[in-house]
Amino acid sequence: MEKVFQQILYGGDYNPNQWPKEIWTEDMRFFRDAHINSVTINVFSWAKIQPAEDTYNFDELDEIIEMLSRENYNIVLATSTAAVPAWMAKKYPEVMRTDYEGRHHKFGQRQNACPNSLVYQKFARRMAEKLAERYGSNKHVVCWHVNNEYGGECFCENCEKAFRVWLKQKYKTLEALNQAWNLEFWGHTIYDWDEIVLPNALSEELGPNKTAFAGISIDYRRFNSDSLLENFKMERDAIRRFDANTPITTNLMGTYKNLDYFKWAKEMDIVSWDNYPAYNTPWSLVAMSHDLMRGLKGRPFMLMEQTPSQTNWQPYNSLKKPGQMRAQSYQSLAHGADTIQFFQLRRSVGGCEKFHGAVIEHVGTKNTRVFREVAQLGKELAALGDQFLGAENPAQVGIIFDWDNYWALEYTSGPSQDLKYVDQIHQYYSYFYKRNIPVDIIPVDADFSRYKAVVAPVLYMVKDGMQEALETYVKNGGTLVTGFMSGLVDQSDNIHLGGYPGPLRKMAGIWVEEIDALAPEQTNTLKFTDGTTSTCNLLCDIIHLEGATSLADYTSNFYAGSPAVTKHEFGRGNTFYVGTQLPEEALAKVLDQVVNAAHVSPVIDEATELEVTCRTIGQRRYYFIINLTDRTLPLPKEFEGKTDLLSGNLLSAAEHLSPYDVLLVREE
Repeated sequence: MEKVFQQILYGGDYNPNQWPKEIWTEDMRFFRDAHINSVTINVFSWAKIQPAEDTYNFDELDEIIEMLSRENYNIVLATSTAAVPAWMAKKYPEVMRTDYEGRHHKFGQRQNACPNSLVYQKFARRMAEKLAERYGSNKHVVCWHVNNEYGGECFCENCEKAFRVWLKQKYKTLEALNQAWNLEFWGHTIYDWDEIVLPNALSEELGPNKTAFAGISIDYRRFNSDSLLENFKMERDAIRRFDANTPITTNLMGTYKNLDYFKWAKEMDIVSWDNYPAYNTPWSLVAMSHDLMRGLKGRPFMLMEQTPSQTNWQPYNSLKKPGQMRAQSYQSLAHGADTIQFFQLRRSVGGCEKFHGAVIEHVGTKNTRVFREVAQLGKELAALGDQFLGAENPAQVGIIFDWDNYWALEYTSGPSQDLKYVDQIHQYYSYFYKRNIPVDIIPVDADFSRYKAVVAPVLYMVKDGMQEALETYVKNGGTLVTGFMSGLVDQSDNIHLGGYPGPLRKMAGIWVEEIDALAPEQTNTLKFTDGTTSTCNLLCDIIHLEGATSLADYTSNFYAGSPAVTKHEFGRGNTFYVGTQLPEEALAKVLDQVVNAAHVSPVIDEATELEVTCRTIGQRRYYFIINLTDRTLPLPKEFEGKTDLLSGNLLSAAEHLSPYDVLLVREE
């Protein structure tokens, strides 16, 4: 796979415009000592560059870019369009957003522009053009960074009018729209396009994630994602007028709910994202987010932001323990990152991010733990050079992640408010993570034939073409895993009639008659065919077999004796159906059978609590061995006698990894 950059970009967000020039000179020395080679600039400088509607002043940015170019830094140049200037909000109040409650906002905060404001679009496009015209030929500009962390929603009249146009293009006729949204329900039939209003607190929605009509609410999510994507494409295309080759990205946010990142990734040259786990985020969820970002394009990605130590905006902003930042950085590289970048390089004096971690702390010296750790990592990355840039992450298992399903599942009125999409995906991902079985996170239109097993938890919405693709995959020898709340609705959230799980019924070999919801304090019990027992909770499908065999039956409640987990031979493959939420040990028992049936193999055969990940390039394999536990763990025997690339040491049988230790082994 072709590499995008010539070296691992190591650096982060830099705001010299917030500091006097004598600090800039000091920063250059600090950065060299930390082995930093890249800086992201101009993320929030719109007001500085354009102080009035027809006035532009690039003098300071010219100085900054000239300094960085002279010092031979890689520049990630942002377009600064994520926060509108005050003059724009004052003169053109329509550029500001209207919130979910119907309140039109005044100037303030960021991600504050209405994506469907023609005024905002005009000025944002012009800014991107001017920047690209001025700096696009600078060889030190290695990446364009459009806007910043796109997100949020707007419910203004501009958006309402644009939504109607979007719906006309999608449905063509009001008859088709009324049918898709099932508007006979409650007598909500629409007879004119102008009768359509945005779904928010003033109309169809019962709360931020509850709605009377899921069809319109899901379509609005799609429309909002598309609207913001059009803003990105607009700036991207403006840059391309003057710079035909430099990669263009915008920083995504993992499993962020509001934007369909698979659709976005098709328009981006390289995916970048911001990784901010909390003090108690499972390492498996961090790894899953990396795999999702890699899966968006099936290519290596940029880690655009992480904190060197602590965040400022989470409920509990713990310091990273000694070694934790380094281990977390190598985990990013292991799962497909080709850059390690921080927010931020120097801590701000004021504003809400003044206590957000930085390479250079408020004390203003290099004599800090954080700086020493950043410098150590920088030295190691510089020594590694470009040898694994562009490397792939081979995987035999694909887990489906789909934003339409994300939105629809969490809008559905029942059966349980505790049913959360990302949590369900993560339960399955965790099994593979703990066994060092590589996973690709894939879209619903992926090439399933690349995988020995495809896992599709809570595949609630089965859209056109999905049934045929999955059936073909299983018939040809694939192994599919799905389960409760799957196959229930179409793309407009209308039920697939004919019995659950709808389009999946034939390949699953079952019929689900009812779905029982258990309150948090309730559990049921079940027994596997080998006699072992387990509890289960959240939801319980009441299943009838139609060719499948039962792997476990319920042993409590009125449906005791009916199947809870099933397996069905379909063509040359198998479909496993998990009809209830299982605890970790019981889910592992099922997935062990899946792995055996599909002949899936881990990165190494030896069981270990270490995270062991492999990236490959040509005939070379790079094994990242990371201890993310709080205990010292032995080195797997497979790596005895090998050389650790980071230390140069020969690894012995007595080798143990302390918490946050990292080893990197290359094999030909």
